[in-house]
Amino acid sequence: MASVLLALWIVLPAAAIGAPQDFPKPPGLNPQVEFWKNVFAEYSENQVVIHDNAYLDKIYTVIDLRPLAASGADDDTLRRERHRRQEQELNRIDATLARLAKGGFTPDDLESRERAIWELFRDVDEPRKFSNARERVRAQQGLRERMRRGLEMSRRYLPYMEDIFRREGLPVELTRLPFVESSFNIHAYSKAGAAGIWQFIPSSARIYLELNRVEDSRRDPLAATLGAARHLRDDYRALGSWPLAITAYNHGRGGVARAVEKLGTTDIVKIIDDYDGKAFGFASRNFYTEFLAALEVERDYKEHFGEVTFEPRLQYQEIKTQHFLRFSTTAKLARCSVDQLRDLNPGFTNDVFDGKLYVPKGYTLRVPAGRAADFRVAYTKLPASERFSQQRRLYLAHRVKRGQTIGAIAKRYRTTIAAIQVANGLRDTKRLRPGRVLKIPTG
Repeated sequence: MASVLLALWIVLPAAAIGAPQDFPKPPGLNPQVEFWKNVFAEYSENQVVIHDNAYLDKIYTVIDLRPLAASGADDDTLRRERHRRQEQELNRIDATLARLAKGGFTPDDLESRERAIWELFRDVDEPRKFSNARERVRAQQGLRERMRRGLEMSRRYLPYMEDIFRREGLPVELTRLPFVESSFNIHAYSKAGAAGIWQFIPSSARIYLELNRVEDSRRDPLAATLGAARHLRDDYRALGSWPLAITAYNHGRGGVARAVEKLGTTDIVKIIDDYDGKAFGFASRNFYTEFLAALEVERDYKEHFGEVTFEPRLQYQEIKTQHFLRFSTTAKLARCSVDQLRDLNPGFTNDVFDGKLYVPKGYTLRVPAGRAADFRVAYTKLPASERFSQQRRLYLAHRVKRGQTIGAIAKRYRTTIAAIQVANGLRDTKRLRPGRVLKIPTG
């Protein structure tokens, strides 16, 4: 996800932006890239790969629930069975690694499962390799269906995204990062609060995008793409290579700079293999190799998926608003449904879509292709009562007077007790302290 921005390390001139060949795939990254290619293109969402999280070519087993899915099992049943079998396999593998870690055996003494894992690690030359491996067992669900859906959706936006990256002087290959971040799901939202196809977290969004009561442009694929281009450009200028800049998009610019300083190298392979920063976990270590894998899978999509029916390219025209307007009014002017206009302008907050706040004056609004002229004509005929000179206030302020009840306040402002409680985090409505300022919802 788009990272928290920290101090710059190296500053390069604008002309130093890289070229497409600057996405190297050193031999040391081949196992990781091949692993992620298989996750994206071969393993189904109903398969779970149990593997070593440092040596990604060390795969213990693959849990296959495709027969259960084909039998018509619902999502809850599949989820329960996936969890049950995953825990079962993890316990079995841990027990086998514990047995191997004790040593004192010859290969002939081993059972078939033990021998298979012993052979798997034959080429690993490190002390206590089986003990260490116990801490690295990981489960990865396949993403084949998600990748295919991402491919289908991507062509709706990619032509515009590539244009944006060209204008910003960046390699267009970077527009494939959303395959890793979100699979082009515009509704993607993470537990860390990252949103949209570029998975901007709030702190970065406030630097590169609009994030306020009116706009959350993380959710607008095209607006977010411009922000991502500038974010990546800053990362590149600070760190000096695309492998480092791409890793920084996930791990943070300052975090990658610390890795370079600590190890004394800009070699991405050495950083992935040797950097032990506390926050440099599995996701950060694999972000660049996932990007390389996604590039290859998308390039060779027919080899992996056969024919893919792509979503048609987004078609629209742009209009700049001259007043503050209700979102429903803009849909009426564009002669389309609210849902159609929302699909073209997903970067507003729900308060705008629901009419609690207005579309801002001077906003560049997308309308269906061929409707711009009609919009302009209809705009000239729009009654003054539907045009506004300022943004609507989401809340009014009310100072509580002695003896006032929340019921009386709600009645005065034509709202509900519950709405005032939610807006102010009130639990006890019987004790309103005189002089307290309450937020009163206006919508």
